[in-house]
Amino acid sequence: MGINDWPEQDRPRERLAREGPAALSNAELLAIFLRVGVRGRSAVQLGSHMLDHFGSLQALLHATPQEFSQVHGLGLAKYAQLQAVMELSRRAISEEFFRHALCSPDVVKTYLRGKFGLQAYESFVVLFVDVKNRLIDAQEMFRGTLTHTSVYPREVVMAALRRNASGVMLAHNHPSGMAEPSEADIRLTRSLSQALGLIDVRVLDHFVVAGTRVHSFAEHGQL
Repeated sequence: MGINDWPEQDRPRERLAREGPAALSNAELLAIFLRVGVRGRSAVQLGSHMLDHFGSLQALLHATPQEFSQVHGLGLAKYAQLQAVMELSRRAISEEFFRHALCSPDVVKTYLRGKFGLQAYESFVVLFVDVKNRLIDAQEMFRGTLTHTSVYPREVVMAALRRNASGVMLAHNHPSGMAEPSEADIRLTRSLSQALGLIDVRVLDHFVVAGTRVHSFAEHGQL
């Protein structure tokens, strides 16, 4: 039975309009994205099959084009559409983030979850702020493999000088899923704090992002 044959009150699109997106399951949200199913499977059943195939929503969203296309009924067109939706979401979060002073770690964490949440590679981002903790710029400065990123303090110092920043917040992701900082992360933070301190730029925090979890150095007394 196709979704159009369901009672109207049970159809995902109608339920979303009536109850809001939070009321829908992951499979139902995927069904709205897919629009149609395949022979023998409704869009909701196909969405459920996608989740079973990849094991989790995170794994589905991290899939490569080749992995995504292995599921019957999917292909590069659907992959491109999904990537476009996710990028629009990230940009919307960034727009909102840039409007606010960074007065709360929770504001920064929300932004970083959106920025790093679906990255399969490790990267290092620096948030530059003025004396009132208003965001001047957010820049990905270094990109590495899944396990290592080379970060050069001299380049961070030069970037802070160019922006006349009063402080910085550091952030990087752990695609492995472990939010706890490594000893190398702690040493790097100290090295950057010392280098930036020479030009009177404070390191306000360092965040490690792993999926939805974010570890704050400042909150754990590690600065």
